[in-house]
Amino acid sequence: MSDDDDFARLLAESADRGQGQDAPAHTTARLVGAGVVVTALVGIAVIAAGLGLGGLRPPPEVQAAPTRSPAPVAEVAASETPPPPRGITALADPLWIESVSGRTGIPERPLSAYAGAALRLGEENPACGLGWNTLAAIGHVESEHGTIDRTALDIDGRATPAVIGIALDGGAVEAIRDTDDGALDGDPVWDRAVGPMQFIPATWAIFGSDGDGDGVADPQQIDDAALTAARYLCSVSHGSLADPDVWIAAVAAYNATTEYNNRVADAANHYATTG
Repeated sequence: MSDDDDFARLLAESADRGQGQDAPAHTTARLVGAGVVVTALVGIAVIAAGLGLGGLRPPPEVQAAPTRSPAPVAEVAASETPPPPRGITALADPLWIESVSGRTGIPERPLSAYAGAALRLGEENPACGLGWNTLAAIGHVESEHGTIDRTALDIDGRATPAVIGIALDGGAVEAIRDTDDGALDGDPVWDRAVGPMQFIPATWAIFGSDGDGDGVADPQQIDDAALTAARYLCSVSHGSLADPDVWIAAVAAYNATTEYNNRVADAANHYATTG
């Protein structure tokens, strides 16, 4: 079976589970030992994308994360012409976005958010060493790039209908009682992970960022969610994400399960090698 076939199987499995089934995003900073988390740990060398196409900005770097594989995700057909880029999406070279989208299957709209967020963190915190492919891998696992459960990203990058996870009621997941009076997740009893990058309200209250430049931090908007995820990962990391142990610990802080870490690693490596 090819790597793409293997990842297609993993993609189908993740779609069957739905978002929020393994553990709520950002609920814990528990670290899992590197030898346990990843099935086949490889050195995380920074791989240059090598596609300086068009030249708005140099292409963001990619990281080979601890290992396995992904497959193309179909882009939702756009019926309207997207607006000119603003916020973090303006940082990414549009020709690079078009080229990498074609090779990886990541729709251009979320890919521009992942790349823009990585470039912004390269300015804000270059020591973090965050690659666009790590953000893309989390976006794939959490919501299939904002397309889970028949959701789509509109021309403004907003998930429609909103992506809202299961109630964190202590059943299959950690119990987290409501922290926002249901403002973000519509649930006044239990918290739920929200948006294409699946943040719980309490974490969004701390890290929520305005990535699209409209003055509002909205977890359902992909630029805001990607920039928030980038800042969160760099905040919880102790060193460069180019270090395998640091990368594993940062992803474990996002979601502490071994399966989650492996699935993100699979996707990140695939995007690094195909992008």
